[in-house]
Amino acid sequence: MMRPKIDTERLNDYLEARVSGFRQLRDIASLTGGNSNPTYRLTADTGTYVLRRKPAGSLLKSAHAVDREFRVLKALAGADLPVPKVLHLCEDESIIGSIFYVMEYLDGRVFWSPQLPELTSSERHTIYTEMNDLLIRLHNLDVVSAGLADYGNAANASDYFGRQIARWTKQYRASETRSIPAVEAVVAWLACQQPGEAYEPKLVHGDFRLDNLIFSRTRSAALGILDWELSTLGHPYADIAYQCMQWRLPVEREELRGLGGINRGGLGIPTEEEYVERYCRGIGVECLPNWNFYLGVSFFRLIAICQGIYRRGLESDSANQHTKRFESAVECIALTALEVLE
Repeated sequence: MMRPKIDTERLNDYLEARVSGFRQLRDIASLTGGNSNPTYRLTADTGTYVLRRKPAGSLLKSAHAVDREFRVLKALAGADLPVPKVLHLCEDESIIGSIFYVMEYLDGRVFWSPQLPELTSSERHTIYTEMNDLLIRLHNLDVVSAGLADYGNAANASDYFGRQIARWTKQYRASETRSIPAVEAVVAWLACQQPGEAYEPKLVHGDFRLDNLIFSRTRSAALGILDWELSTLGHPYADIAYQCMQWRLPVEREELRGLGGINRGGLGIPTEEEYVERYCRGIGVECLPNWNFYLGVSFFRLIAICQGIYRRGLESDSANQHTKRFESAVECIALTALEVLE
């Protein structure tokens, strides 16, 4: 594991004074995964912890909101959802160079490949069923009881997709390094297709996928849902569309972790239709109208995220050394999206 450039002694003094029971920081190591907010494992005499921070350097406005992550995780501590316990939010950038929060360390399994090659067909089916159930429980959550009625832009939550398109267009333009015709075609399609349906705003995770979950080492139960950076109040169908987008991404692009082009039934992985039908039963609706539009927004959001990763890789030596592969991924995602939308 990489050793981050953090003043261990200063961080130790800070945490001992503010995190109950914390004693003697011994080691800091970067954790694998994620290209957004750097995450570290802290080893102390009193146990293992996780620190999640904003990246260093110039950042896009509203991106890398670790303070929002802290708030939603704290609010969900008493809800019917597995989340890690958060311990402290530090907004003093002088401690390690950016704001950060500390949470408990969950000792479990993270599955990086949606094909789940390390599991049996039956185990794969159980894992996907658990993911579906988590999404149902999330979207059945009473945001008022959870203290999240004002989370995000609550007054405009009914225009979630309009705001999402505007936000990701802005983020994409801020990270753009060249003009890509396929991306422009996706943008133009979304601008003409926004549905005007009414819905009840729910807590939306924003990045709900397999590798943002930690599972028990002995069972198929999830121990925690991670990476709430993009969460807000909005349209619940955004989460399931974002996850089902993975069914369509090309499997040969390793960085996209897609399931497109493989025999999912042979692996014990449900089809998109089966997965959506189960979700619909769980939240009490017959079907998901405007499905292609929801998928289109999901594709475009991933385009903007990948473009941002690539741009940061050009500007910062602290970013993932393999970020260049995300440049070609942007066009690949856009072309896949157009196949769906057209």
